Amino acid sequence: MTSGVMNIRPYIYLFFISLFLFLMVASPCASAQEEKVLVVEISDSITSASDDLVTNAISVAEEENYDALLITLNTPGGKLDETFNIIEQIEGTDVPVIGYVYPEGAKSWSAGTIILISTDIAAMAPFSVIGSAQPVQLTGTGSQPINDTKTINAIIEYTREKARQNNRNVTAAEEFITKNLNLNAETAQEYNVIEYVSPSIGDLLRQVDGDVAKGKQLNVSGAQIDSYDPPLNIIIMGIISDPLIASLLLIIGLYSIVIGLSNPGFGAEIFGTIAIALGLIGSGFDVNIAAIFLIIVGMGLIFLEIQSPGIGAFGVGGLICLIAGSIFLIPTDYPDFYTPAEIQQEMIIAIVTPSIIMGVFMLFIVYKIIEVRHKKPIIGEMIGGTAITNDQLKPNKEGYVKYKGEYWKARSDEYIEKNVKVKIIEKDGPVLVVKRVEG
Repeated sequence: MTSGVMNIRPYIYLFFISLFLFLMVASPCASAQEEKVLVVEISDSITSASDDLVTNAISVAEEENYDALLITLNTPGGKLDETFNIIEQIEGTDVPVIGYVYPEGAKSWSAGTIILISTDIAAMAPFSVIGSAQPVQLTGTGSQPINDTKTINAIIEYTREKARQNNRNVTAAEEFITKNLNLNAETAQEYNVIEYVSPSIGDLLRQVDGDVAKGKQLNVSGAQIDSYDPPLNIIIMGIISDPLIASLLLIIGLYSIVIGLSNPGFGAEIFGTIAIALGLIGSGFDVNIAAIFLIIVGMGLIFLEIQSPGIGAFGVGGLICLIAGSIFLIPTDYPDFYTPAEIQQEMIIAIVTPSIIMGVFMLFIVYKIIEVRHKKPIIGEMIGGTAITNDQLKPNKEGYVKYKGEYWKARSDEYIEKNVKVKIIEKDGPVLVVKRVEG
């Protein structure tokens, strides 16, 4: 019996050694084949920074063998050229791209809708909305649809082809533009504009598991989810390329230069130059020339008011030019900037309000400077004026008198009681020489 056990023991050892070696070899393989998804977020206006963000994220996804790239969208729209560039990057990569309007309650309007339609797999979170892709322009009477058929028809056909390319509802894609169609998540799924409705990224990956995109089957249920962290230069560019921030930088820079030239030595003109440079970089140097002209004219009129103060006509005219230039400086014109009319109106209000406040404040400073420059010397005005004694005055004792709300040291060659009206007859350094007002 003992001999039989002894004969089996070497086989048991061999079994465990083989199992150990198998686990050692198999474990790295399993680790190497672990699925992972890269998530990149577009959460504001689509600008050149958004273009760089997606381009860099795609490069990382390709180099590090990610199974899919998931782009979350929460945007009012943005620049059209950058939108086309993002779509070209999505179509040009071998990595499957999932578009996802997220989080709950998010929106992906105008240019954002076109990007969503162009992704390999499209999804929306509950209570989110897409649409509002009808191009508009703002006029003095409100917003008006763009009627340039050459431009509009090109956008319509482009959007239809992206929908057809991804087997989505072509009619709805067209009506996003022609009828300003808006759809919530459930209706978009029902109309075959998107494939999935999901409350979270993890749940969405479980739903798309097994789908085929770009010839690859997605096995991403329970995959590792990595967030793309953009480099510092893209973060900074994302801030200054926001249309509102870029416009504010230009306006603040121009005001700072005006104040700096009026009151040199405080560095306002240096700050203004830096702000203008950042604003130009953020706007991609695509600045309305008429807006710059109006702002320069406004600055010139304010300088004229400083040099030749009158009834204030030059100053008021300069302020009007500055505000008008600020409005035209906002990049809301289609097709360069592709957002709903409501967003454009909010941007104008956001720019005009601080422009008015800053303009009025600047005029206040200008008029204070003018007031100081043209103010008569106070000493000459004081002689012959009247004041009220705050203390008793005696020939050998100084006291205080109140003159135009200010307290001054005073003396007199006679005894004068408190709260008596006196006349200023002389000023001896910081001390007023007074006498009683007769009668």
